[in-house]
Amino acid sequence: MTAFGKLIRTTAFRLTLVYLFLFALFAASLLGYFAWNTRRMINEQITATVNAEIAEIETIYERRGLQGLALTLGRRTLRPGANLYLVTTPAGTAFGGNVESLSPGVMASSGWSETAYRRLDEQDTAHHRALVRVTQLNNGFRLLVGRDLEERRRMFGIVANAAQWSLLVVIVLGLGGGIFVARRVLHRIDAMTGTTQRIMAGDLTGRLPVGRSGDELDRLAENLNAMLERIEALMTGLKEVSDNIAHDLKTPLTRLRNRAEEALASSGSEAEYRAALERTIEESDGLIRTFNALLMIARAESGQARGNMDDFDAADVAKGIHELYEPLAEDDGLTLRVKAASAALHGNRELISQALANLVENAIKYGKPDPTVQPLDAGVAARSREILIESRREGDSVLLSVTDHGRGIPEGDRKHAVERFVRLEASRTLPGSGLGLSLASAVATLHGGELRLGDAHPGLIATLAIPARAASGDRLAAQTPDVPQKVA
Repeated sequence: MTAFGKLIRTTAFRLTLVYLFLFALFAASLLGYFAWNTRRMINEQITATVNAEIAEIETIYERRGLQGLALTLGRRTLRPGANLYLVTTPAGTAFGGNVESLSPGVMASSGWSETAYRRLDEQDTAHHRALVRVTQLNNGFRLLVGRDLEERRRMFGIVANAAQWSLLVVIVLGLGGGIFVARRVLHRIDAMTGTTQRIMAGDLTGRLPVGRSGDELDRLAENLNAMLERIEALMTGLKEVSDNIAHDLKTPLTRLRNRAEEALASSGSEAEYRAALERTIEESDGLIRTFNALLMIARAESGQARGNMDDFDAADVAKGIHELYEPLAEDDGLTLRVKAASAALHGNRELISQALANLVENAIKYGKPDPTVQPLDAGVAARSREILIESRREGDSVLLSVTDHGRGIPEGDRKHAVERFVRLEASRTLPGSGLGLSLASAVATLHGGELRLGDAHPGLIATLAIPARAASGDRLAAQTPDVPQKVA
């Protein structure tokens, strides 16, 4: 397809043609209305002038008779630009005036008519047009008074000529403007098309060009770029997951195989086989938990869980997790507290509960105080072994936080800590898969929120900040009384 062919097929050019047609139609209608009003105004002026003259001539005829009528018409026909005058006898013979010929039948009936005529003093044989009125005098005589329509014709010609040139200018400027706009839009669309072709070829770093006008194409490009960034992040995450699964799951799978092989080679009694099978089952459970976490993260990041969202109270989730993990915390020498204020949420309760549970598990694993960092006198030691689960409303967000007093996460490592299979140096000696914070972050993102990691001085504050819906909050506030602070 040629460049001109692409140009005239663009939506911008077609819209320009439509607007051009509508504007030309409007301009033609406006000029036509102006021409019609001009014609009407001239006819009204002629009518008023002729009526006044006929009334005056009839008065003279009544007072002075035919002789006065003849003298009056003789004087008036000699004026420059005189009107048309003609008086005929009852037999139809011309008695006086300046008209030589008229269209047939004009003098036969009274009233207004438009007719062709020729004056007595004209040398050429051309006929002109006039608007005349015929009235009947006493004794059967007929009087015709009229006005030439050349002025009306010239005025109409001026309007018609102006209309033609105006329409021509409108068409030329409209086509020129349409071509300019279409070329500009086509240039931007071609740039976007080139970028999308590179993206389809595998270059996910490509982005659509965004101008400075802020028009609809710029807004579209910005939204598409945001979508491309999300797609690139998902593809990068998919690649990282594949790499991480290949590396991080290879070790437990190899260990599982080696233990089974060792059991076959060295175990002889039933007790030894049972112990080997128990270790194998334990290792398999760990692998299953890892895959379940991966599936839950994928479910959250793909948005599949949006269909199971409902209204609930974040305080109920916080109290439920506290009740579930309080015995586990006590076994590790920690105190688990809950501070639950009623806060309405609209979301997937299962995923939010799992995300909060992951934060509590991390706090129990890594939230023990470090004697090398903080003193362990009686008062400080008691407070440092506390883990706080808290739910509250803050502005337009609902916060679910877990605070511990362990080593925490250095600020430079917090962004890296939410990635899949990432385990910081301080936690490599403890069991785990490195998916807890990653799942919590994915769940927060699914609900339009974020996972915030802050400093508890010492320790870590991990917070799920999720936008609250006003309508849901109003319904739950009417149904659920405020939950007082509770200390376990």
